[in-house]
Amino acid sequence: MTLMDFSPIELNQLIERAIQMKQEWKSGIITQPFKQRTLAMIFEKSSTRTRVSFETGITQLGGHGLFLSPRDTQLGRGEPVEDSARVISSMADMIMVRTFDHKQLERFAEFSSVPVINALTDDFHPCQLLADVMTFVEHRGSIAGKTVTWVGDGNNMCQSWMNAARQFDFKLNIACPEGYDPDSKLLAELNGRVEIIRDIKKAVEGADLVSTDVWASMGQEDEQALRVAAFKHYQVNASVMNNAQEDALFMHCLPAHREEEVTAEVIDGPQSVVWDEAENRLHAQKALMETLAINSGLISQ
Repeated sequence: MTLMDFSPIELNQLIERAIQMKQEWKSGIITQPFKQRTLAMIFEKSSTRTRVSFETGITQLGGHGLFLSPRDTQLGRGEPVEDSARVISSMADMIMVRTFDHKQLERFAEFSSVPVINALTDDFHPCQLLADVMTFVEHRGSIAGKTVTWVGDGNNMCQSWMNAARQFDFKLNIACPEGYDPDSKLLAELNGRVEIIRDIKKAVEGADLVSTDVWASMGQEDEQALRVAAFKHYQVNASVMNNAQEDALFMHCLPAHREEEVTAEVIDGPQSVVWDEAENRLHAQKALMETLAINSGLISQ
């Protein structure tokens, strides 16, 4: 459901395994522990990277990805979440869900007899953070003790970065306008490790990594004009990046709106690792699926 479902040791092992799986795939080493296994992929929110990465990932592992949307299933006709969870998990070996309500996902997982992966809710996006940390480790080594700056809305990505700060042992600065803070309870739990700094340039001082997201996420399109006004001073541009460490990396979970939350100069520039970050969704999720399958006894180690 979130990064908190693993221990810090387990998460670091998962990152190491993801890097190993990426190297093996690119070297032509193919392992298929998921033969005759099915990943049910439930999408209530649209997706590019999530669908492509999970479907490709389960295929590379020798299994099959089954795409399910509310338009095509009883989920869209009011079937209780509990009933859907019981039925789908009786046939599929693993389930990923990309939806709006996090509590609904937790209820689905409660009634599922197989592992359930949070592929994004309005509260958290843990799979993206696995890819992000993996990307940092590939380029700079351990993220422990580093400083990360999140710029933008206190949304599911921000809150996943907050969990990551606790689990991977780094400092997180959050640059966001008033009224767009992350969950206050989560913020209180992380007092001292996470800090909100309203001035974007102060927030990125000394940062080893700067990350951002669109100003209006899915479901917030009607707030676009309001959010453009609220976030106009929170664009990641060359001037902002100049306040970070000289070798600081830039990340974006994509899709990006160039010249809004980030300039083309930055996202297409030498500090940007967004394309590695996007590809790493594939390998991080393969490692996640393998780990869950081993832990649940679906496959042997």
